[in-house]
Amino acid sequence: MRFVALFLLVLLIGCATPEPAPRPLYRDPVLDGAADVSLVFNRGLKRWEMFYTNRRATLRLDDPKDVSWVHATPIGIATTDDGNHWRAAGEAKFPAECTGATLWAPEIQDFDGVYHLWLTIVPGVHKSWTGERRIEHLTSTDLRNWTCAGKADLGSPKVIDASVIRAPQGGWRMWFKDEQGGSKLKVADSPDMKTWTVRGPVSQLPGEGPTAFQFAGKWWLVADLWKGLLVLRSDDAEHWQEQPTRPLAGIGEHPTDRAKGQHPGVTVVDGRAYLFYFTHQSGEPEAKADDRWHQRTVIQAAEMKLQDGWLTVDRNAPPPDLRSAFKAR
Repeated sequence: MRFVALFLLVLLIGCATPEPAPRPLYRDPVLDGAADVSLVFNRGLKRWEMFYTNRRATLRLDDPKDVSWVHATPIGIATTDDGNHWRAAGEAKFPAECTGATLWAPEIQDFDGVYHLWLTIVPGVHKSWTGERRIEHLTSTDLRNWTCAGKADLGSPKVIDASVIRAPQGGWRMWFKDEQGGSKLKVADSPDMKTWTVRGPVSQLPGEGPTAFQFAGKWWLVADLWKGLLVLRSDDAEHWQEQPTRPLAGIGEHPTDRAKGQHPGVTVVDGRAYLFYFTHQSGEPEAKADDRWHQRTVIQAAEMKLQDGWLTVDRNAPPPDLRSAFKAR
């Protein structure tokens, strides 16, 4: 009996020992261009999944300025059983009538038992940062079969990177990047997720990849400024204060994280805020011998914590243990 009790105690201690997630958290095994993640719990499969833009990072083009490799991009899916270890689960399939050749920045929310996806569509494949961009709304009950739910008319032919919440005042609220409007982050409201009223910029700073979430009794909006993250704080998701510091400014110290952190995604589980961002591999040894290695991108994980009322991120600390928050159920 003493042996059994001791064995059980050892098991309990082992389970309680923190196990940092790997760095990087995820690397796409086919195209090596994972970016722009959105995490969602698959209720049917009872596991967490990660939808992401899958850039064609291994493509070698004659012209180094040719950005075709960031076009014709599918949306990849990764999944996990334990939270710390993620594996590829194929590509998402969408109706052709409302999508296109180039798919960017999936934003998935689970509202009232229906999955809602806002997807950035770029018709065609472009060698430069040109062409129309639009945001399409799709719905699903299983995260595999999607139905077109309508284009989000946001008053501009070049909009990307939606983040959508159920607004505290009722209806829904979306933040997005208007590339025609100086790349400002704008906000729009809708009573039904069909018609949207644009209310103007939430910040005068250009940026992309906004993500809105509730944490520690506040609403937060975090976005990529290409030199650290913009952080805004609010009591009502309408009136905002700007944080004076920029998390992820500079580069990390550890392998695969030695570049600026980009396009944040935040998932709050059990009162803890987990940040997922991507990094180019320009700071790695392989980039010294391969002039295209910088195209490769990987997903990193860190925890956002509260300090003096604002958000902090220590990217150089061991990554968080994601097992309790993101394990299969």
